[in-house]
Order: sequence, then structure tokens, then C-alpha cells
Amino acid sequence: MQIPQDLIETAALKLKSVQSEAEFFQLRAQYLGKKSFVVSSFSMLRDLKSEEKVIVAKELNILKNDLTKLFENALQEIEGRSDIVKLDVTLPADPFLVGSEHPITKISQKILNYFIPLNYQIFSGNEIETDFYNFEALNFPENHPARQMHDTFYLNSNSKSEYLLRTHTSNTQIHAMLSEDLPLYMLSPGRVFRCDSDNTHLPMFTQIEGLVVDEAVTFGDLKGILIDFIEDFFNEKTDVRFRPSYFPFTEPSAEVDIKFGSKGWLEILGCGMVHPNVLNGCNIDTKKFRGFAFGMGVERLAMLYYGVTDIREFYSSNLDFLKQFPS
Repeated sequence: MQIPQDLIETAALKLKSVQSEAEFFQLRAQYLGKKSFVVSSFSMLRDLKSEEKVIVAKELNILKNDLTKLFENALQEIEGRSDIVKLDVTLPADPFLVGSEHPITKISQKILNYFIPLNYQIFSGNEIETDFYNFEALNFPENHPARQMHDTFYLNSNSKSEYLLRTHTSNTQIHAMLSEDLPLYMLSPGRVFRCDSDNTHLPMFTQIEGLVVDEAVTFGDLKGILIDFIEDFFNEKTDVRFRPSYFPFTEPSAEVDIKFGSKGWLEILGCGMVHPNVLNGCNIDTKKFRGFAFGMGVERLAMLYYGVTDIREFYSSNLDFLKQFPS
């Protein structure tokens, strides 16, 4: 094995041109780092004969010690020079702009941050679901319009099939009620899919649904938590009204409207007491437990929160639009 005789001289010459601590550490890695000649040569000793191994090992150790002393002395000189750019390795790296958090992600997290301290668990469900979890277990009658192909994406394009893209995140609630112990306080955020598209609707959008199953819960509990959530979300006292409505999986059901500036009353979410048929289907004793549920479209809340008039902007990949929501 040939050991370069001018390695020390070459290193010393390069050290004279070092202008910063960063350059120094890069140069030291070149001569003493894992991929340096010295370190890689030690790993090659096993291929030498015993007599040669002893001689080469001695020379490598001398070379390594000389290089180490050279760089230690050079570092002391560098630290004493006023013209050297000092490197503080304890400082965080310079920020590198790689984009910003998407506004829908921001609003989703804002919603979750309200409920998580109230001990609501987060459950992620299947985006590809069966008819049972998406419709049947949620008390949708066989002829309900939502089950028709013009409203639901079925995976078999030629006819209605068992598998579909979920139309709401309520499917996650059925999975949870069938598998989790009671009482149950949960949120099910995620993407949902419906055959709809205009400036206020998308074929894919984000929902967050909540479910509570416990003893003696009432519609009053549901109203109280939703009013408090809305005022926390918009950070102001808000006029809220609960308007009677219909959902197959809740009874009674209500749409929740807020009075929003000059726009008047705006619907922002739906809610209701969980229908006994749904609880019975999940083997829950309706004489002991009751439940309430609510669901909201994240994009709709984001449009109100940020003043966006066209929902399609959120997914247009328009950087000028997205840069309005820095992290």
C-alpha cells in the first residue's frame, strides 16, 4: 500500500486559503472523515500480509496523528482570527421557503384543535367503502336519492355495485360504534366524494363529523357545544339558529345557520340526535345510551373564514392564490 508522502504538505497548503469555519470543517472531513484516505486505508489492512500490515499500520497512525495535530493547530489559529466567518453549530439552519400549509389543512386543524381538549378521539376511515357502512347502517332507505348513481361514485361504472367512494365520513362512525367501548366521543375528518361541481360544490371535498354516544346526552348538549365551537372558530359572539331538517341517521335533525354580516343567514353544518335504528344496528342499548352527531364541510367554513367566493380556488394549484395563506 502506497502512502502519499505529500499529504501533510497538501493539507497545510489548503488550510492557508480557508476563509470560514465552514470551509475548515469541510476540509477536515476530506482528510480525516469517514471517506478520507486515512480512514479507508485502515479498513484495507486486513488484506495485507502480517509483516506488511504492521509496517503500514504504524505509518498510517503517524500520518493520522500528524494530520490531527495540523488541523487542531489550524482551528486554534482560525478561532483567533477576526477575518474568519465564525460558524455557530448550535444555531438553527437558515429557513428555506418550500411552500406553506394549505388553507384547508389550516382550517381542518383549527376545527380539531377545539374538540381535542374535550377528549374527542380522531378516527380515520375508508375512502373506498361498502354500501352497508355508507348507507344501510346509517338508516338510508333503499330508494334514497343519495344511493342513485347520479349522486354517488360507484366503483363499477356500468351498474351500481357494493363498493363506492364514501359520500360522507359517517361511515367511520359506524366502524367506531361497532368496535369501540362506550362512552364514545369521536371526530372523523377526511375526504368525501359526490357527483357535484360548481363555484360552491366540488366532486371531492373535506368533511369533519363528530359523534357522541353516552348516557343521558341531550339535544341541549349538542346545541351548547356547537354554539360554543362556532363562536370560538370565528372568535366573536355569533347569532346561531337551529332549523328543523331531515337526515336518515338522526332524529330530530337540524341545519345550523349563522348570521354572517350583510349576507344574512348562512347554513354551515348539519346535526341531530342519532337515530335509534343506527344505535340498534350497532348493538348499542338504546335504553341506556343516546347519541348526537354533527358534520361540517371544511371548504365551506374556509370560504367564510378567508372570504373566498369560489370553492374551486382551493384546488386550482394557483400559487398566487395559495401564497395568501402563509404558515
